[in-house]
Amino acid sequence: MASTAINPAEYQPQLDEKAERIQNIFADFETPELEVFASPAEHYRMRAEFRVWHEGEDLFYIMFNQETREKYRVDQFPAASRLINDLMPLLVDALKPVKALRHKLFQVDFLSTLSGEILVSMLYHRQLDDQWETEAKALKQRLNDEGFNLNFIGRARKQKVVLDQDFVIEKLKVNERTLTYKQVENSFTQPNGEVAQKMLEWAVDCTQDSEGDLLELYCGNGNFSLALAQNFERVLATELAKPSVDSAQYNIAVNNIDNVQIIRMSAEDFTDAMEGKREFRRLKDQDIDLQSYNCNTIFVDPPRSGMDEGTCRMVQGYDRIMYISCNPDTLKDNLNILSETHRITRFALFDQFPYTHHMEAGVLLERK
Repeated sequence: MASTAINPAEYQPQLDEKAERIQNIFADFETPELEVFASPAEHYRMRAEFRVWHEGEDLFYIMFNQETREKYRVDQFPAASRLINDLMPLLVDALKPVKALRHKLFQVDFLSTLSGEILVSMLYHRQLDDQWETEAKALKQRLNDEGFNLNFIGRARKQKVVLDQDFVIEKLKVNERTLTYKQVENSFTQPNGEVAQKMLEWAVDCTQDSEGDLLELYCGNGNFSLALAQNFERVLATELAKPSVDSAQYNIAVNNIDNVQIIRMSAEDFTDAMEGKREFRRLKDQDIDLQSYNCNTIFVDPPRSGMDEGTCRMVQGYDRIMYISCNPDTLKDNLNILSETHRITRFALFDQFPYTHHMEAGVLLERK
């Protein structure tokens, strides 16, 4: 279908248009030359979700046109990884004849990796029973015998059935180093694996020859924390979502990194703790003395809403600010505050979402 088609010949022109657009958004700021990091022109998305349509004995994936909301059939999805495309037809063909697996199935989610692992979540409008689990295990074995490294999850209302594990293990190459990351189903992970590697390399390059410690807000599963640890004496990172914190602790251990400390706190609470407005038991329980850290650099990767004014003011207290943003508009709002005290010395565009209006930006700010 045309709605899922992408044309690699159109990739560079759309990237050039984004580069021009992001430079126009930040025209009021003194920015250095824009560094542009391209995506593969196809097979770049590590995640994909499809609704499932039942038509007699037939079963197929569908998506919806965002403008008209009309459904259309999807047999292949060139934006998704080759691993997802390889599995899509085999999975749907295997589901068709097995009533226990197809009955009231309404959605299939894929989470793949550059390292070759794939996790499939099947969502149902009914409760799952022992028969479902038996058939799912048999299908998993059959597909793995065909060369996949696959796990299944079954989901229904207030029910989650995990066959072996609900995560994949990704391996990202950062310069000459390979880092291992646990990525849990339904937790945030970077959707474009190749661009994620470029983002990590850019962040490492920006912080070469750093002194002291790094403070990181919104650290997720430790994606940036682990890559940046080599450039700092210590890294103190915060994240609110418990699954992401648990993954971060796993990732710290599996990569044998001993200078990263993760705290489960919101950025707002952490701001209060740093300013001495409130005491937090979790800091005492983890024996964390905030005053012992010598953080000259702060790294922030906030949600689309950006940072609140209080957090921006707290961030201004650091000599260097590295900011990754998935929303240039809220980044611009935050820079109106941050540029009072800092100037932009690095400026990057990461094409995480080719052929869409979405843009991922990176800026390094240094105190004036």
